[in-house]
Amino acid sequence: MPIAAASVRDALAAATDALAAAGVEMPRLDTELLLSEATGRDRAGLAAEPEAGVEPGAARAFGGMVRRRVRREPVAYILGRTGFRNIEVAVDRRVLIPRPETELLVEVALELRPRTVLDVGTGSGAVALAVADELADVVVMATDVSEAALEVARANALRLGLGERIRFLRGTVPEGQQFELVLANLPYVREDEWERLAPEITGYEPRDALVAGPSGLEAIRALVQGVGPGVLALEVGAGQAPDVAALLRGAGFESTETRTDLAGIERVVVGRA
Repeated sequence: MPIAAASVRDALAAATDALAAAGVEMPRLDTELLLSEATGRDRAGLAAEPEAGVEPGAARAFGGMVRRRVRREPVAYILGRTGFRNIEVAVDRRVLIPRPETELLVEVALELRPRTVLDVGTGSGAVALAVADELADVVVMATDVSEAALEVARANALRLGLGERIRFLRGTVPEGQQFELVLANLPYVREDEWERLAPEITGYEPRDALVAGPSGLEAIRALVQGVGPGVLALEVGAGQAPDVAALLRGAGFESTETRTDLAGIERVVVGRA
């Protein structure tokens, strides 16, 4: 795999071909992101100077990152970070990589502007951190059943200067406390769906944070039955919105609505009690 080429143009071309042959969905974009990381130049700078040389050290680093991507390791894990709304969060294999559709949960908080928010299944902390970043007066608690995930979330909060704004706690819903808004991106993949997911997911992301059980609704059902009055916003899988809305109504949430992601999928269900 001739990645250590003399110029930006050659490095990008060779790496793009290698990633395409490995079945990567967006090989050119991923190649540009990795070369930008290796060289310290932004993508615009790389495009403006395609004949610029790639220093040997940068070429070696780039080759190593491309080989990892050929093995279908996600770019976010290779870089160790990813963007989420207005912030950048560190990620590794202890936590899921935040997806753009999860930003819908933050949008619910911005619309309602609650005084208290609980983020269940916080993972990297992306949702809780974005809410705290964009709503200056909100009190945020974030929970996760994984202590390893909470370590990542706490470190992100400290790095972003939000460590004093969010309380992290192991578990799901803390007993004896009520919140105006509960946000949750819980596992919702069915067990029989796991093997059909992309290798970037099955080979690298934490299975327990994705797979809920035979129906895919086990974690969501438990939260719906255990949360107190207020507003609950849940990220759900494709086709799950009607069943989740029915769960909410059965648990006493008087009204429900859905939010659609950019792919046209009903991705977030909001219940009001």
